Amino acid sequence: MNATKRAEIFARLQADNPEPTTELNYQSVFELLIAVILSAQATDKSVNKATAGLFAAANTPGKILALGEEKLKSTIQSIGLYNSKASNIIKTCALLCEQHQSQVPDNRKDLEALPGVGRKTANVILNTAFGHPTIAVDTHIFRVSNRTRIAPGKNVDAVEQKLLKVVPKKYAIDAHHWLILLGRYTCVARNPKCEFCLIQDLCEYSDKVIKR
Repeated sequence: MNATKRAEIFARLQADNPEPTTELNYQSVFELLIAVILSAQATDKSVNKATAGLFAAANTPGKILALGEEKLKSTIQSIGLYNSKASNIIKTCALLCEQHQSQVPDNRKDLEALPGVGRKTANVILNTAFGHPTIAVDTHIFRVSNRTRIAPGKNVDAVEQKLLKVVPKKYAIDAHHWLILLGRYTCVARNPKCEFCLIQDLCEYSDKVIKR
């Protein structure tokens, strides 16, 4: 796919949704961090359901530590891998209190040092909370990038690096959210809804389908 096509794709995505954001519910950077940790292998809908109760009871590192791991587990048990996630959240809250004055750090090194926070989670926080032009390649972005040929790659790291190179700078901040939403609702894994896609005529997967 050439640069002209890519630019037009992102221009259309921007026109359709000028201010995209995460579908996770949060009121602070800390709440976003906890929600993203919980979202691994879980839907945003299930996370929002769990965090509604959690954040009403405890929405700071200190309050979650006071809540305790067992109570935390019972609050988030509707989410997959809740045992390991609860353990990581407790450890993360302790580190935030001990090393960061209960504040979520705004740099990759310190974020990735937190238990339960890998590169993808750090990218989400850096982008959504702090406005960095990062792209967290999840299953949706990986699929969309390869299927459309916007940024094909054999693994998530390769796709991320390609996207960082080819997404026009003026769209870099919001590209993460546009691609996730496109993959979540239109460019779905099975039976993609090409006929309803606003970039159908620019998508090289759609082009192949039409030619069959």
